[in-house]
Amino acid sequence: MEVSLRSFCVRTMLVLVVFISVNAAEEKDEQKLRLKETQELLSSKNSSMADWYDDAWSEHTMEDPEEVAAMVDESIRNSTERRKLGFFSCVTGNPIDDCWRCDPHWQLHRKRLANCGIGFGRNAVGGRDGRYYVVSDPGDDDAVNPKPGTLRHAVIQDEPLWIVFKRDMVITLKQELIMNSFKTIDARGTNVHIANGACITIQFITNVIIHGLHVHDCKPTGNAMVRSSPSHYGWRTIADGDGISIFGSSHIWIDHNSLSNCADGLIDAIIGSTAITISNNYFTHHNEVMLLGHSDSYQRDKQMQVTIAYNHFGEGLIQRMPRCRHGYFHVVNNDYTHWEMYAIGGSAEPTINSQGNRYLAPANAFAKEVTKRVDTDAGVWKNWNWRSEGDLLLNGAYFTASGAGAAASYARASSLGAKSSSMVGDITSNAGALSCRRGRRC
Repeated sequence: MEVSLRSFCVRTMLVLVVFISVNAAEEKDEQKLRLKETQELLSSKNSSMADWYDDAWSEHTMEDPEEVAAMVDESIRNSTERRKLGFFSCVTGNPIDDCWRCDPHWQLHRKRLANCGIGFGRNAVGGRDGRYYVVSDPGDDDAVNPKPGTLRHAVIQDEPLWIVFKRDMVITLKQELIMNSFKTIDARGTNVHIANGACITIQFITNVIIHGLHVHDCKPTGNAMVRSSPSHYGWRTIADGDGISIFGSSHIWIDHNSLSNCADGLIDAIIGSTAITISNNYFTHHNEVMLLGHSDSYQRDKQMQVTIAYNHFGEGLIQRMPRCRHGYFHVVNNDYTHWEMYAIGGSAEPTINSQGNRYLAPANAFAKEVTKRVDTDAGVWKNWNWRSEGDLLLNGAYFTASGAGAAASYARASSLGAKSSSMVGDITSNAGALSCRRGRRC
């Protein structure tokens, strides 16, 4: 008995030693990672490279929707391994949030967010491969020669940058904020408003992530010179006053922002833009919320693929959630609690795949229909592929489906697996800009 007890004690001690050694090694690796990322965060040295424009955009744009659909299928199969969700997962059902939000040291691992994308814009890396840039100055005094430390100075740089904010701030832009490629705007841990002036323009560029901003009360600006890179500035005519304007760009991810009350659209994507994910945003108090597609005659938008997932379309909204043309649109697991005219509209034969959404119709008996075919006869739109699959339709809401349901068409409009509509309340409960505190789970 004494021998067995001694043997048990020895084995226990060995297990403890091994456990402590492993933990110490992991802690050491974690400390090294924190030190490296903290050093990057503190660095503010800038460099310049060559100008980006049409050639670079053409190189990165996804021209073939079939190819993108195949890539999505492969990405879904590999997502569990790629994101290692078992390590940090909170199991909320929201795969983006489960990928990063449960890490109490998220502020030391900010760039992990770039590995958490879903949908057609899932490959947007933003500034993942660059340095941190700390915005310390909310001013915007000179759109041609922006001051270092301002948001405008950060977004025009030619190099990849992960842009963060030193403190809470309200940034009132005098002219459009014209971004350059490979940028992340990451406002987690601060309360940052882009408001009461011009707003964000993503034009002829690629790989942008915008996360955690309050964007509201955007106004038309223009007829002015504005810099778009260290080596180029040019004349800008009057802008529409969109919250976020995506023009001829690809690999764009807009996540966890709060948007409201702009002069034109809250988010518009036009002129051949594609590979876009719009997720976890909170939209309120606006008329024409989202336009996807330039015009019925602009054929290049046939390549457009946009995922709209886990958003909350809230109070004070009227229409265009979204309004689509030509392309392929996956509307999945969103919460529609308010609209006055309709929720989803379109023209020019878009394919719309609505899955697992919750649609709560307004009290108005004449506005119960979720869908609207804009200025098109029924004899034409009856062949468009619009479907509702697993949607929860409440208070008399109804979705008018159409088309033959061609499998190939819906495959090009599928970008992730839909969850049950019964989970939408939980999945979207934290839509909009988050209140994150350093040192705590976000």
